[in-house]
Amino acid sequence: MGQPQQPEAGSGTGMPGPGTPGKPSLRVGMVGYAFMGAAHSQGWRTAGRVFDLTRTPVLAAICGRDATAVQAAAERHGWESAETDWRALIARDDIDLVDICTPGDSHAEIALAALAAGKHVLCEKPLANTVEEAEAMTTAAEEAYGRGQLAMVGFNYRRVPATALARNMVAEGRLGTLRHVRVTYLQDWLVDPEFPLTWRLRKELAGSGSLGDLGAHIIDLAQYLAGEQLVGVSALMETFVKERPLPGGPTSGLSAVSANGTGQVTVDDAAVFTGRFPSGALASFEATRYATGRKNALRIELNGELGSIAFDLERLNELSYHDGREPGAHAGFRRILVTEPDHPYLDAWWPPGHGLGYEHTFVHQARDLVHAIAEGRQPEPSFADGLQVQRVLAAVEESAEKNSVYTPIAV
Repeated sequence: MGQPQQPEAGSGTGMPGPGTPGKPSLRVGMVGYAFMGAAHSQGWRTAGRVFDLTRTPVLAAICGRDATAVQAAAERHGWESAETDWRALIARDDIDLVDICTPGDSHAEIALAALAAGKHVLCEKPLANTVEEAEAMTTAAEEAYGRGQLAMVGFNYRRVPATALARNMVAEGRLGTLRHVRVTYLQDWLVDPEFPLTWRLRKELAGSGSLGDLGAHIIDLAQYLAGEQLVGVSALMETFVKERPLPGGPTSGLSAVSANGTGQVTVDDAAVFTGRFPSGALASFEATRYATGRKNALRIELNGELGSIAFDLERLNELSYHDGREPGAHAGFRRILVTEPDHPYLDAWWPPGHGLGYEHTFVHQARDLVHAIAEGRQPEPSFADGLQVQRVLAAVEESAEKNSVYTPIAV
């Protein structure tokens, strides 16, 4: 892993302000307008108003297949125009960057076309549905970099100020030699067996289930904070509800449709796996959409010979830190309130004590990509980083298949 990037100074005012007039624009075209489309729109719309960017992001065009819905999204989120064909969007001369917020089955096709057309690219995670697709995208991105084009994958949890601070502290040696990394990402939106068979439950569209949706995030975050890449995994996966009611839309492409109006779930509902880093540190991961009562509970803890760091997304303005070198009589975990102006990203936001939220990670993502484009350097995480995560996802699936037969425990 590369050295952590300390986010640069923002406007320096401590309060949001408008971008400087006269700066060259960065005209963005975005494909997709649902959950991630709304989040990315917020990021592009806000970044230039908060941070002193060398180029001003412009929301030039948003794309989706439903003409009425995409036009409504354009008006709601402040896009200048709307398209119904992503090929038409890419062909436009007034688009500098293509932002891909679609299901995983279209990431590779759109990204490859955008890079071939001379555009910068931002692609949501996971990078692709297969390692082969991710390899092709990474090769194209590396070739495009030689032409001055940049490609970045959107792992937004790197952009929480507390996780960026944690990365800096690990790189400074505050934990010493790393021993353990443990991560969980728990949701419960699939607990109801009557929840419909959406695209996220179909392998041909999503690639995988909780593994790709949630596991990709925690794999990247664990590697980012540790400063190392996983070298091996051992995994178990399970699908708890095998069939679900069909949604009201078309059923074409479904691998199996039953007579009672249900379709087969073809992805995992939960994944549990362990891993090893090259330093010898051990890691454990759990990703599930069946943790009743948990809405978006991501937690990561790193233990080293000299100390420990823990982060909880439900307390995203805080970092827990234990300095193992302090005398035991008064040692323990202490809370770092990550709102100071010298903390990552925060010099351009509010006075100390005024916390940020989930949506700000996308503002920071846009800011970092604009800076990378202006400086002509590889953004982080790059498509190569996304490919490495894709390889871990594939290794987890392969391990789970091999581990499907349990070793019995004697009684």
